[in-house]
Amino acid sequence: MICMVGFPEGIVNKLSILDLDLAGKRVLTRVDFNVPIDEDGRVGDDTRLRASLPTIRHILDQGGHPVLMSHLGRPNGEVVKKLSLKPVAEALQKLLGREVIMAPDCVGAQTNSVVKSAPGGTVVLLENLRFHPEEEDNAPGFAMQLAELGDLYVNDAFGTAHRAHASTEGVTHYFVACAAGLLLQKELDYLGGALAEPERPFVAIMGGAKISGKIDVIEHLFSKVDTLLIGGGMAFTFFKAMGLEIGNSILEKDRIDVAAKLIQRAKDEGIKLLLPVDTVVAADMAEGVPTQTVPCDQIPADLEGFDVGPETRKLFANEVKNAKTVIWNGPLGVCEIYSFSLGSRAVAKALVEATEGGATTIVGGGETAAAVADFGMAEKLSHVSTGGGASLEFLEGKTLPGVAALSDKNVDDETE
Repeated sequence: MICMVGFPEGIVNKLSILDLDLAGKRVLTRVDFNVPIDEDGRVGDDTRLRASLPTIRHILDQGGHPVLMSHLGRPNGEVVKKLSLKPVAEALQKLLGREVIMAPDCVGAQTNSVVKSAPGGTVVLLENLRFHPEEEDNAPGFAMQLAELGDLYVNDAFGTAHRAHASTEGVTHYFVACAAGLLLQKELDYLGGALAEPERPFVAIMGGAKISGKIDVIEHLFSKVDTLLIGGGMAFTFFKAMGLEIGNSILEKDRIDVAAKLIQRAKDEGIKLLLPVDTVVAADMAEGVPTQTVPCDQIPADLEGFDVGPETRKLFANEVKNAKTVIWNGPLGVCEIYSFSLGSRAVAKALVEATEGGATTIVGGGETAAAVADFGMAEKLSHVSTGGGASLEFLEGKTLPGVAALSDKNVDDETE
């Protein structure tokens, strides 16, 4: 059961897959298999497939029949051959050690036949949901067609839970029992637990290129955290609000006033808001370019900041190591280029040390998740989210339609 004081509205007391009797049931399961496909037609990164395995295996172990559905890329409602889920079916079959039957489509007579004739112990994967425009339109007729493929519905796709699509919200209207999968439940338990009942000190790290996508998150976290660390490109808008020279660094002019208000609010409310004290600057964002480290109030007018400097790394790492709960969303520099990834690497290392010391460490999805995976540190943290946009909206305190649509806990009496 998912139940946590302080969760966004519509999230509490939701049914879990563990509450359901799955034996002999077709379990229509929304997964997030939106993975990169290499030029040779193979899955380039199977992280999301691996994350779904506990739920799929649970259904199989309980005698259920998994019918999986997902989107891949943005085909804009048309059949795009290179965005077929066939390579995903092949990769999943190897990971599971079970036959994965690829359906010809996600709806229609042929797909119905494939689903209903699938032998026990096998898995059926439907073709790309977004080959149909009705998926993103949340069309009731399309959602009803999907619902015909299952007896029960499970949502295990946190990465799409912030979208009210046919496979995440619309389909739930045609089932008595709609439950959270093990991955979705884990995401909500970690993120919700950090926001509702964090062990303190509670530190949040916000990075990324722009402040505009993180304003609501920062404002929501202000009332919850003990310390807020700001890095990445967004820091330069804060510096500009403080009247500092930022050279050619990234700037959102229309957010300068917002940054100024956040700085003032932190002072007024006694919130520990830490900005970088030094930065790594260069003339261009490229591998091998000459760099120098300067204090953040001495950025040359002709250079651009691309990472936090060594003093900031020490400052931020110290805050992280002394924390009991840490949430990190957004890299502190340009992680694709090694010389501009040192700040993010230092913070990731500090998170690992904090985790080893008993702290709960959570990394939001997207670029930050990709970075810690690239650093080889993802497995050493408490939780790395599979959803970028969904984790951000959750941290903003917004309701996630795909979660709100799930059955309340009291439904389990009717399904067992």
